[in-house]
Amino acid sequence: MAWNEPGGGNRDPWNNKGGDQGPPDLDEVVRKLQDKVGGLFGGRRGGGDGGGGGARGGGFGLIGFALIALAVVAAALDSFYIIQPAERGVVLRFGAYHEVVGPGPHLKLPFIDSYDAVNVDQINKFVHRAQMLTKDENIVDVTVEVQYRIQDPADFLFQDANPPLTLRNAMESTLREVIGKSKLDEIITENRGGIALGVQKGTQDLIDLYRAGLKVLNINIQDAKPPEAVQDAFADAIKAREDRERVQNQAQAYANDVVPRARGAAARVLEDAKAYKAKVVAEAEGESKRFLALLAAYEQAPDVTRDRLYLESIQDVLQGTGKVLLDVKAGSNLTYLPLDRMLGKGSGAAAIDRDAVLRPQMSNPQQVELPGTRSRAAGRPPRAVFPRDRGSR
Repeated sequence: MAWNEPGGGNRDPWNNKGGDQGPPDLDEVVRKLQDKVGGLFGGRRGGGDGGGGGARGGGFGLIGFALIALAVVAAALDSFYIIQPAERGVVLRFGAYHEVVGPGPHLKLPFIDSYDAVNVDQINKFVHRAQMLTKDENIVDVTVEVQYRIQDPADFLFQDANPPLTLRNAMESTLREVIGKSKLDEIITENRGGIALGVQKGTQDLIDLYRAGLKVLNINIQDAKPPEAVQDAFADAIKAREDRERVQNQAQAYANDVVPRARGAAARVLEDAKAYKAKVVAEAEGESKRFLALLAAYEQAPDVTRDRLYLESIQDVLQGTGKVLLDVKAGSNLTYLPLDRMLGKGSGAAAIDRDAVLRPQMSNPQQVELPGTRSRAAGRPPRAVFPRDRGSR
């Protein structure tokens, strides 16, 4: 039966007397809600204790509601986080390692998960200096700069108590090992870069074994020198070595200049010798062929060949002399000697025409000097002929 039916009594849920059907009292609704919330936190209901008790119950209810709201807001704010581009986030769940997340926004369980942001792009460095013993039993003072960064954030946070200290100790141990296997000259001047690379590789192997989570970027040997007590003597040794290298370079430059020219001259001499050999062989072969041809002609006509050979020989001999033979008896009153033409051919020697040397016999030959000498014959100068004694041949 409805609460407002006739005869049903007054069943108004808002306890309105007089049958007023207006809206409920808002103050009453708020008070009842406060009583219920206050009851959850130990407050009192109703107004049986008077106005003071109701005020205290309402105050506790508002505080509880505010606390719940703050807890909800805090949980919402604690549910997400942002990792910067240069960082990596190491997430812990109930205090234990859970995962590594990259840059960007991420969600997590509020009040359960936590995270540590680790910068993996930042380059750190330190400088180490120590005196060490070399392979050749010398002492060297070495200054080394080490550059590194974080490679594995989880290992960096949880696998080693002090990763930078572990790196320093690993580097020093490897450096002493490499220096102990190298000579002093290699460390100071000749192989400093190779030694630095060896130290870097050995250090990286050690910290990987320890799981320190670091990566060695570069190891630079800034300075390597002997102790102060022997620096002067060592400077003299370095100067002597530099002088030796300078002299060697000069000698090498001189050799590079002289050797190619000597090789070229030797090649030229060899080529000249080959050309001379070819020339001599060709001339010898030509002479032999000419002799064979002359022999064949002599076998066919001995007299003619003999006369021709005699005349050619006499011509070759008399071309180099400055004297002329004249036949006095067969001469004429006027003898003309073309001395200008005779002396004009070949360095002052009398050039005699072959037709002029054609007197088979000459009695009482007289020797006549060329210009610049006095003739021994008296009388008129005779005609110039060349004697030939067939009987004496």
